[in-house]
Amino acid sequence: MVSAAPTDSAKRLLPWLVAVAFFMQALDTTILNTAVPAIAGSLNVTPLDVKAVLASYTLSLAVFIPVSGWMANRFGTRRIFAAAIGLFTVGSVLCGLATSLEMLVAFRVLQGMGGAMMVPVGRLTLARTYDKAELVWAMSFVAIPSLIGPMIGPVAGGLIVTYLDWRMVFFVNVPVGLLGIRLVLHRLPDFREADTHPLDVAGLVLFGGGIALLSYVLEVFGEHRLSPSGILALLALSVALLAGYGVRARMIAFPLLDLGLFKVRTFRAAVVGGFVARLGLGGIPFLFPLLYQIGLGLSPVVSGLLVLPQAVASLGLKTFLPGILKRLGYRNVLVGNTILAGLMIMSFATVGAHTPLWQIVLQAFVLGFFTSTQYTAMNTLIFADVSGPRTAAASTISGTGQQLAISFGVAGAALIAEIFVPPGLHSHPDTIIHGVQQAFLVLGGLTVLSSVVFMELKADDGEAMSQHEAPHHHSEDH
Repeated sequence: MVSAAPTDSAKRLLPWLVAVAFFMQALDTTILNTAVPAIAGSLNVTPLDVKAVLASYTLSLAVFIPVSGWMANRFGTRRIFAAAIGLFTVGSVLCGLATSLEMLVAFRVLQGMGGAMMVPVGRLTLARTYDKAELVWAMSFVAIPSLIGPMIGPVAGGLIVTYLDWRMVFFVNVPVGLLGIRLVLHRLPDFREADTHPLDVAGLVLFGGGIALLSYVLEVFGEHRLSPSGILALLALSVALLAGYGVRARMIAFPLLDLGLFKVRTFRAAVVGGFVARLGLGGIPFLFPLLYQIGLGLSPVVSGLLVLPQAVASLGLKTFLPGILKRLGYRNVLVGNTILAGLMIMSFATVGAHTPLWQIVLQAFVLGFFTSTQYTAMNTLIFADVSGPRTAAASTISGTGQQLAISFGVAGAALIAEIFVPPGLHSHPDTIIHGVQQAFLVLGGLTVLSSVVFMELKADDGEAMSQHEAPHHHSEDH
């Protein structure tokens, strides 16, 4: 690996740099959701057509995340991270200048290319800069913006659309992006591999195509634009492409994604368990605005403030998490916390028209505590037994899994809410509240279910990171 050791000041600044990139990425998707009606009116299309603007970004992420690890190994983390922020920023400017739906969709793809590389390359840089014990702290720090972004997005979007122009939703990224590029070029540690193998282009086509189709099917699933047979055909094609990739990956020496990583128990538990847990947790930012704004009739600003306690709890947790992991170890934390997080999600099924606001705030605060613990524990366990060149592959696979799980989560939440809300009653608050309550129960149940995956962990798994010593160890094992 080619790199000078990062200076102390670079190590102090790095979590902030990565956090800013994560924040831009997390804010972008949710801030846009609120602006959909305004964009539709401005471009003379229906709000349903504007879903293509959201879908094109998700598709772009799904296709380009798999290349990010190879790019970072080949060209260096500094250059790729700066280029990713640059692409995202240029894409934002062009989106803000777009005059037709087609232009907006095309520029969102460009923005997605940048966004796709920001998160995995940022996480990869952290994994290579900090030793295993420090990584828990660094990861819990950078997880905060990805929790705060989806929460303040709807409020920021509501304020921008109400008092400014929808185009400002995109221009907001520009000053942050320019500052980010400057800091990255001067301060980001630069890691690259001395020898990189050629890019697996056929693998990229198979995997990227399969994932993109899968993401697209999820986006249009609840909209009835495609016939059931059309959706099934796309789903079958997507599965065929991914299966084709699976076969190819076993046959060649350097596949796009190193599926051999799944033989590592800690990595497998973190990615598979993380995927299932995120199916439940990923739908929450979609359900809260629905419950608060349509069900309870609160304004977008109040609705946004009600999810703020989650972010506050996440911030407060940052100082405690290394201690919790040291005391309990990854297995106990992940199994126990997943069950508690699921039960907390289910508790929102009790929120209705007569629920006092203080109760909602308290529930959101507790949920924020468990969500933050969950994400940080899963994101750090990925690197527990992975080192060297495989770190890039681990970061890429986990990034792809997370992106897909969040898409699945939102699509699933929308579908469940739709099943419980009969057509024709979409404007009736009581029916909306009932539908969302059922969705909370299902998503909470899914989250509880993911604890089964974490049960395959051993008591001492990830101890280099958590500093937790399993009680059955003898001194000669260390």
